[in-house]
Amino acid sequence: MKDYDYDIIVVGAGHAGCEAALAAARLGAKTLVLTISPDTIGAMSCNPAIGGPAAKSHLVRELDALGGEMGRVIDQTYLNIRRINESRGPAVAALRAQADKKAYQNEMTLRLEREPNLTVKQGLVTEITVSNQRATGVVLKSGRRYSAKAVILATGTFLGGVIVMGSTRYPGGRQGELAAVELSANLTKLGLRLRRFQTATPPRIHRRSVDFSKLTPQPLHQPELGFSWEGLSKKRIQQPCWFTTTTPETIRIIRNNLDQSPIQTGAITSNGPHFCPSIDRKVLRFPEKTDHLIFLEPESEYTEELYLLGLTTAMPESAQEQILASIPGLEKAEIIRPGYAVEYDCLESFQFKPTLESKTIANLFSAGQLNGTSGYEEAAVQGLIAGINAFRKIKDLPPYIPDRGDSYIGVLIDDLATKGTDEPYRMMTAHAEFRLFLRLDNALFRLGRQGLELGLYDPERYRKISALLEQAASLKAIIKEVKIKPDSPIWEKINGNVRKRCRLEEIILRPEVDDQLIISEFEELKEFPQPIREYAWNEVKLAGYLQRQSTQLQEHQRLERVKIPPGFNFSSLTRLSEAGLRLLEKVQPLSLGQAFRIPELSAADRTVLLFHFKPTKGVSETNYERAI
Repeated sequence: MKDYDYDIIVVGAGHAGCEAALAAARLGAKTLVLTISPDTIGAMSCNPAIGGPAAKSHLVRELDALGGEMGRVIDQTYLNIRRINESRGPAVAALRAQADKKAYQNEMTLRLEREPNLTVKQGLVTEITVSNQRATGVVLKSGRRYSAKAVILATGTFLGGVIVMGSTRYPGGRQGELAAVELSANLTKLGLRLRRFQTATPPRIHRRSVDFSKLTPQPLHQPELGFSWEGLSKKRIQQPCWFTTTTPETIRIIRNNLDQSPIQTGAITSNGPHFCPSIDRKVLRFPEKTDHLIFLEPESEYTEELYLLGLTTAMPESAQEQILASIPGLEKAEIIRPGYAVEYDCLESFQFKPTLESKTIANLFSAGQLNGTSGYEEAAVQGLIAGINAFRKIKDLPPYIPDRGDSYIGVLIDDLATKGTDEPYRMMTAHAEFRLFLRLDNALFRLGRQGLELGLYDPERYRKISALLEQAASLKAIIKEVKIKPDSPIWEKINGNVRKRCRLEEIILRPEVDDQLIISEFEELKEFPQPIREYAWNEVKLAGYLQRQSTQLQEHQRLERVKIPPGFNFSSLTRLSEAGLRLLEKVQPLSLGQAFRIPELSAADRTVLLFHFKPTKGVSETNYERAI
């Protein structure tokens, strides 16, 4: 039997690579991480923040529940953290933390370097070695070879990366860093299909050049829980962010310089993230709007740089200086790092399975922006799943495929593998049909048991998570048992006209009843941490909605249980249309549910599949159609 240098090799040490490597090593695989620069492990190339108004914070909480690292690191290194979207309801309530990017990077680097089964080496990978259509290792630019039982690609924006600023173009994965050009050619030679996406970043300016008297500070929050369930009582000293707005003069300057914008000149032709447009695109899309919000966010305690959220652009630096001079508070802003765009190669997402393994090259996994996503959080969760499944593959264990009914991680991967994407994919709550079940407050209770079973918890973390799960079960039982008498003082506090004997769960349903009111009346419930109480109250308040949506969820689960054998010959189904056959061969769905989620698959082709694979008896075809 061949001796391998490593069990698993991870190419890249961004957010996807870090999670993949830590997961594989902690599960017991001898793991090698290869990075162009060990100085940029876990680097925050764009906005130094985790979470946000989309479903990004949900992803990080889910990653934490499964045993990932991002939530724990950001909780130890944030500059400020806030709850957002609370007025829009529990399903979309979220967290956002402004990171100390240097502290985050240092902390993540230490965690990789101190992991017993993990080795970090500097090296530029130029080739994936393949034998009998199975990945067997890598070759470096230096000529050094490493062999492995599985390889995980997490190359970020470095694969064929090109920096763009105005009409200037030159190779680079990030400003000032090399691109991985030869690896692109190697992947194409191996038969993988690549496409071009792009992303961009705003200028960073010096703090001393800002007139803060013209800015508005954002109020600071102090949530009871950060991103990790282990951080229930840890607090950090917070720094504020500020905001200002563009002016009519800003818009005039941008319009006058559009002939230097790469998106107008054709210097950039690839698609960028739809939900994070550059200031040039904003002016083109919304010509009447002049007051675009610009947030000034500190990047670290170890630098005076400020990040300008909302002012992404790849115009020439001279144009960027003119734009800044027209914005209140930034009239004398000194640019330290100009904004720029980067175009890069990524995989067409139909080429990998829901396990994130390549369909054509066994034991080759991919994660992060290489898979067509946008954002640190989307990358991190893919890295975790790739690390888990690479380990399980080499150990002949069944894969772990998160379900879209259980997690946003499942939604993300299923969307990529089943629907594909024509632009960098960003995780939004609107993408989940079961979003009431996929709340921020219940991530641990949805996935904690899976996390325990996957084996990524150390004994101390196992004890903490197990205790939290038990506390939640105890509180839910208490809510059903505690009785409210007609003469209880709580009726006065909620202006109850009808006083009656009832249980606590009935009182919680009233919209005016919140956490503070409940614990003021039932002080014994203070022993449960606030995040546990929040979860329990929401379970009660949303019970009716959850019950109604549960029927649809059950139908989804029935469809998922009807498996399609890997490599199934769809051409044997003679009643399929030619278009349907092409779609099914491209996606290669692993279940009837996944097949039904292919957007262009016709109702007639779905019926063919439905009758061939014969799902659960006693369930009508109509119910299955409703689950799509």
